[in-house]
Amino acid sequence: MRRFLIAAIILSAAVPAAAQLYKWVDKDGKTYYSDSPPPNQDTKRLSVGTGTTAEPAAAPKTAVQRDKDMEKGRQDAREAAKKSDDAVKQSAAQVEQCNVARSNLQGLVEGGRIARYNSKGEREVLSDEDIAKELERAKNDVAQICKKT
Repeated sequence: MRRFLIAAIILSAAVPAAAQLYKWVDKDGKTYYSDSPPPNQDTKRLSVGTGTTAEPAAAPKTAVQRDKDMEKGRQDAREAAKKSDDAVKQSAAQVEQCNVARSNLQGLVEGGRIARYNSKGEREVLSDEDIAKELERAKNDVAQICKKT
């Protein structure tokens, strides 16, 4: 039984290799292709070559691989969202710092007596020299902080 099966497989594989293809044109100019030649016609025997096989398809991913890929995608999305949130928070903080620096500068420019508390908690009024120093420092702060925004 086994020998018969092997012989059948070998013979069935040989049949396509031995196949012949014929081409002819009839009196009306129509072209025909057939595996047997017509009687009393000039025919052209065509050779049948074997085709090339396609590349094997990639093996489908297993459920574990798909889960790993999905988890990696989720993790990447979380990291991107966190970076975006951090950038927004940092930008908002810089804008707030710039607004405070401008407000301080505006208070110094508008003039009037300016007082601050010293290390002992006592209130002291700034002299004109101190106000000029604070004004210069406030301008530098605005230039430095607000250029980032």
